[in-house]
Order: sequence, then structure tokens, then C-alpha cells
Amino acid sequence: MNLKRVVVTGLGAITPTGNNVKDTWESLVNGVSGAGPVTLFDTTNFKTKFACEVKGFDPVNYFDRKEVKKLDRYAQLAVVAAKEAIEDAGIVRDGMDKKRIGVVFSSGIGGLSTLGEEVSFYYRHQEMGPKFSPFFIPKMIGDIAAGHISILYGFQGPNFGTVSACASSTNGAISAFDLIRLGKADVIVTGGAEAAITPVGIGGFNSMNALSTRNDSPQTASRPFSASRDGFVMGEGAVSLVFEELERALARGAEIYAEVIGGGESADAYHLTASHPEGLGAILVMKNALADANLTPDEVDYINVHGTSTPVGDPSEVKAIKEVFGEHVYRLNISSTKSMTGHMLGAAGAVETMACILSIRDGVVPPTINHAPDDNDPEIDYRLNFTFNKAQKRDVRVALSNTFGFGGHNACVIVKKYN
Repeated sequence: MNLKRVVVTGLGAITPTGNNVKDTWESLVNGVSGAGPVTLFDTTNFKTKFACEVKGFDPVNYFDRKEVKKLDRYAQLAVVAAKEAIEDAGIVRDGMDKKRIGVVFSSGIGGLSTLGEEVSFYYRHQEMGPKFSPFFIPKMIGDIAAGHISILYGFQGPNFGTVSACASSTNGAISAFDLIRLGKADVIVTGGAEAAITPVGIGGFNSMNALSTRNDSPQTASRPFSASRDGFVMGEGAVSLVFEELERALARGAEIYAEVIGGGESADAYHLTASHPEGLGAILVMKNALADANLTPDEVDYINVHGTSTPVGDPSEVKAIKEVFGEHVYRLNISSTKSMTGHMLGAAGAVETMACILSIRDGVVPPTINHAPDDNDPEIDYRLNFTFNKAQKRDVRVALSNTFGFGGHNACVIVKKYN
């Protein structure tokens, strides 16, 4: 079968390091942490009191007040990011056939704040009977961001969200890529959104001992590949990417950021929350992605790693990368932008794919911040270039993004400089 080529023609973002693409990217390149004390709820009784929140976001600046009541925070962020990406791509402005435009927008958790609020109200007022908002279910469900975006613009192509925990938006991007290269759509607005900085979210992850408790120094808490790492930092936000069939993009003179050339998926089949200690699922997913892209390992320049700053996850990912890339591993740039954005859960893959795309555009690799030379982990090979603490100039031709989710879900997407 003659597969179509897929390019990226639009980007949108609202993240802990910036409320648009430009600000987010500048912060990442400059090594700026998005972490700080939680302001969204009272953390007095919580072990973790900080997170990477979106700053200064007021939904009434983006939505009619009546609309605000219909959207959970995660969906609000999704629509904001999608609007920026759609405007950037010009797909509406150029009058493209809306029957050929779809939306694949993902979330690992969905409307957690709505769920928490509704259940809390019920238990506090049980004597009133089962009183729930008619917006409860449509605000909570994880696919609804895709629905809102399609309704807003009248896009009638494929429409859904993928749910695979922290791999959600990478699985969504792969689905978007496949839909276009198989000829089932001309454009897909893809991406991910998450807003789990809530009592339920922080409390739940605290109960698993998954979050950092470095409350005295939030901005240095996310420290991937450092011996003193003690868990991930919760992040929130949304990133949107417009994928488009190449010939359509060329015909309308669209700006092309990069080409999407491959995607891989696998399962650890090992543990509900822990990655395989030898990185077996990660090895498989990267090999699958390279095969799909028809690449050899030595053609990759940069890997934006999953790199969550957890004790088990970081060493296993390094083992997997060494196994897949062999001696070329020492010529790669590797970085974890989660050191700055925190872990945006289901939106992580989207923001990290965007970082790969912009590293190609600008010839610069964003850093992994918060590492000190005296904080090395004996399980990690520091001959690898983790791009510690400062961005590095590099001609990035091919970049790969890894995302791994609870349940053993692994997804990997590869982008390259468009020629």
C-alpha cells in the first residue's frame, strides 16, 4: 500500500512553563522550572505541597461564563491549546473540507476535579438524595475534549481520545498519524490535556509514594537521573499538534515544522505501575518505532525520554536506550523536559513531541535540569549525554519521544526535519 506522508503544520500549548508555544519553548530552552507551591487547593494535610501548575489561567478570559460551567479544567486547557494550534496551521482560514478534518485528543485521567467535587458534594449532602449536576458525566469523561474541539469548529472527521495513562497523547499521535497516512483523513488535530492537581490526584499519587515530597525546594524536586530523586512532580496543561497530509499542506502553502515518520507501541506485561527493571517493553517500543520509520538507530540525534525522576523508572529507561542504540548511544543527546514541566500525565507525550519538533526547527536540545555532579547514581551510565542543566546547540535531523504509562503501556513517536 502506498502510504501518505504526514507533516506537522500547527502547534498550541498551555503548560506550567508558558501559556502559549513561544513562552513554553523559551522556558524549556532556558531551563526554567514550572514548579511551585500548589495554589489550586489547600495542601495542609498532604505529604506533597507543590506541583507544576499552569500560571494565571482564568477560563473566563477564553470562554463565555456559561461555557465554563460545561468544561472541566482539563477540557478548558485542551480547547485553549487546540485553538492556538488550529490558528497556527490555518486549516480553518484556508477553507479545508471539514469532513476530512478529525480530532484525536487524549487524557490519561480526564475530569478529575469534576469527579472529586461531585462525589464530595454527594457524601456531604446524602440526606438530599442523589443530587448530581447534569454536566457531571460530560465534564468528567476523558474523550470530551475531542468532542468540544470538533463541535467548536465543525470538524466531522474521526473523533476520539485515547486512554493509556501517561502514554495517552503519544498513542493518540500515533493514531492520528495512521489515520492520515492510510488516507482516512487529511488533517488531525491531536494532543493531550491533563488537570489532576486536585486533592484526589495529589492524595492518590501520594498514597503510592509516587510523588516527590521535596517541599522545601519545589523547583529542584524533579531531578531525572540523579541519585537523590524521590518521585515525580505533578504537572498539568495541554499541548496540541496539527498533523496534515503532505500534499495538502504543500498545496495550500502551509508552514511545515517537521515530518512524522514513525510510531511504536508495546506493553511491559510486567507490573501495574512499575516499568520492567531491564526495560524490556521500552526496548521493544523503540525498536518498533524505528522499524516503522525505516530508520537505523544511528540516524537518531535526540531522544526526549520519559525520564520521570522516579527511582525505578529512570535506570530502566537508560538500560533500554543503551540496548537499542548500542555505541551510537554516546553520540545522542538525551533530555527529560519533565525536569521543568513536571509530569503532565496524559499530556506528557504531546508536550514532549512538541519539544522534539521545536528542537528540529531551532537546532537546540532543551536541558535536563537539577543535576549536580556529586549526585550520580551508580546504576546510571553518565557517559551518555543527558544534556544536563544547559541547552545544547545541535543540528537535530531526527528526534524520538518516549512515553510509558501505568499498566505497562509504552508508546514512541519519531519526527524528522522535513526535506
